[in-house]
Amino acid sequence: MNVIEKLEADQIAKLTEGKKIPDFSAGDTIRVNVKVVEGTRERIQAFEGVCIARKNAGLNSAFNVRKISYGEGVERIFPLYSPRVDSIELIRRGDVRRAKLYYLRDRRGKSARIAEKTTGAAGKAAAAERAEKAAIKAAAKKK
Repeated sequence: MNVIEKLEADQIAKLTEGKKIPDFSAGDTIRVNVKVVEGTRERIQAFEGVCIARKNAGLNSAFNVRKISYGEGVERIFPLYSPRVDSIELIRRGDVRRAKLYYLRDRRGKSARIAEKTTGAAGKAAAAERAEKAAIKAAAKKK
């Protein structure tokens, strides 16, 4: 490891302190909670969509998230280690064969759907986690 790589590793360790970054890739549906500053106030804003690209470049790592908002496609590029990114939640895993899903920009409706990855340990863990969240929501509604 050269000096630059050591400095980058130190910075990444400092920026991820206390943060849990899930292992996600293109095709996964994620929710990114972003810190938004409005004047003197700061609040958290959620941006939920499909990760269409991931760039792994050390400290400069980033990912693209696409969602449809009021019938219009919206994409945001988030730096992975940005202090503005409060947290990242993995909602569901997608089963895709490409690293970059830019073709989704031209698709609408059913052709833009992504199948859920259900086999293997990751799929079972995601399904169990979703079932657990649903049970918690159901218990909260009963109260």
